[in-house]
Amino acid sequence: MTGDREHAVFEAGIKLGALYHQWVGTPISRASAASIESAIEKAVILQPCVEAITVRLDRSLMTENRFGYSELSGMMFDAEIVTRVGFAYCRARLSPDKGYPLMKIVDCHEIQNNSHN
Repeated sequence: MTGDREHAVFEAGIKLGALYHQWVGTPISRASAASIESAIEKAVILQPCVEAITVRLDRSLMTENRFGYSELSGMMFDAEIVTRVGFAYCRARLSPDKGYPLMKIVDCHEIQNNSHN
């Protein structure tokens, strides 16, 4: 059996993995990047356990093909998510690290529940 902290970590990992695999390959340009960032944030925030999400895409990696657009790649992502289960919070990130789009846990903590029954 796992606790709330482990569940929050699991949810963060699942959300970032889904975000990555759902959006990589999407046609994108520097002109459309802001709307794609917003669409990703609005989609992910709807999911259970998600408290916050911020997505930034590296426009310098968006090089147009002969049809005038690029394809979203994992190296373009700088995404941070906060998940919550009970009183446990997890902050995780997807961002480039030494040439790889790495997902990692940044911080996890539990807030003491001081309510009395």
